[in-house]
Amino acid sequence: MTATDRSIELINVAAQAAADKLAHDIIAYDVSDVLSITDAFLLASAPNDRQVKSIVDEIEEQLNKQLGAKPVRREGDRDARWILLDYVDIVVHVQHSEERVFYALERLWKDCPEIGLPEDAKATRGKGAEHAEQQAAEEADLDGELR
Repeated sequence: MTATDRSIELINVAAQAAADKLAHDIIAYDVSDVLSITDAFLLASAPNDRQVKSIVDEIEEQLNKQLGAKPVRREGDRDARWILLDYVDIVVHVQHSEERVFYALERLWKDCPEIGLPEDAKATRGKGAEHAEQQAAEEADLDGELR
C-alpha cells in the first residue's frame, strides 16, 4: 500500500507552507505500509518556540485555504517544543530543533520511503545544522569578548 494522492497533496501543501515560514530540515515519509492510522508523516523543525508556532499556524492556514482540510487534533501548543497536527491522512510534526535532535524521528522512519517535496522544502535540508553551527560560533565569539 502507498500513500494516497490526497495524502501526497496534503504533504506538499504543508511542506511548502513550512518552507515559506523558514522551517529547517523538512522531510516526509510514506508510513502507509507500517501504520494503519495514517498514510504519511511530515517532519520540520525551527530554532525557537515562536517560529515553531508560526510554522504550524501557516501549515494549518494553507491546508484549510487550499484544500479545505482541518486537523482533527492539535497537540503541544502550550510549550511549542513539539506540535503535532493530525489530519488523519497525514500527521505533521513541527519540533524545536533540540527536540528534533533528541527524539530523532528520522531514525524511526528511515526504512519508509521518502515522499518527494517541493523544491523550497528540499532546500531546507541541513539548515538546522547550519543554524546550530552559526549559533555556536556566535556564542564562542561572545565568550571570547567577555574574557
